Amino acid sequence: MRLLERMRKDWFMIGIVLAIAGAKLEPSMGVNGGPLKPEITVSYIAVATIFFNSGLSLKTEELTSALVHLKLHLFIQIFTLAFFPATIWLFLQLLSITPINEWLLKGLQTVGCMPPPVSSAVILTKAVGGNEAAAIFNSAFGSFLGIVITPLLLLLFLGSSSSVPFTSIFSQLFMTVVVPLIIGQIVRRYIKDWLERKKPPFGAISSSVLLMIIYTTFCDTFSNPNIDLDKFSLVLILVIIFSIQLSFMLLTFVFSTRNNSGFTPADTVAIIFCSTHKSLTLDSCGLHEIAHPRVCCAAWHLVSTL
Repeated sequence: MRLLERMRKDWFMIGIVLAIAGAKLEPSMGVNGGPLKPEITVSYIAVATIFFNSGLSLKTEELTSALVHLKLHLFIQIFTLAFFPATIWLFLQLLSITPINEWLLKGLQTVGCMPPPVSSAVILTKAVGGNEAAAIFNSAFGSFLGIVITPLLLLLFLGSSSSVPFTSIFSQLFMTVVVPLIIGQIVRRYIKDWLERKKPPFGAISSSVLLMIIYTTFCDTFSNPNIDLDKFSLVLILVIIFSIQLSFMLLTFVFSTRNNSGFTPADTVAIIFCSTHKSLTLDSCGLHEIAHPRVCCAAWHLVSTL
């Protein structure tokens, strides 16, 4: 009985292990064009489900209040799109003299230039009682900013230029984030009493969707034929990502909990997750042809979730 209770309590962590193991055993299931069709089920349906879920669970006043919290938005966007990639670049100058695979380091810099994810930061913020509305706004807004800023950062730090299909990415973000959120808010008005009475497991639903995202991310990584890394580089990059993630989370915690910061504990949770998470949202920057950013992104997903 104790084992079952423990498993029930830690079902999400068990799910992460099973998702990665399943991706390793049969990666073809979750790759683009595979049976699960993640280019549709994850990129559209899963993300839309998360934000529809948030629209249902959040009060309208919480969303409007988060919208005008300019200080919080500035902190998150400056940290994730300026401080984060610049610090990674400085750190990689030191790592460049080590025997770590050069392209793996470039992959780490590429991920560092990416905007925040539109899903995992929101789910994790909600799971620990943070400011979910602020996480929603900054994840979406950061992704929109990334359409313009990320190619410039890649040019600055890696010297590589890329073209971003602005219209298609903008429309995808709008249809999977903004529209489901608005629909969720509209539906909430009609079933508000039922929601407050029944209290549906919104957190568990979002966490289940996140497991699906983790699974397909690792399927894509394990199935890539271009990945040819020695174990030393792979293990070391995991240690490096863990250290960077922990350092940045600690840094954002220290800055956001100062006496004169003006942030609540719920704000701090949103800041920690939104400022330190990264994803390959702008996959069309040519990154789908590069294995190493995907390795780093998959590792970052794992470390961030843990």
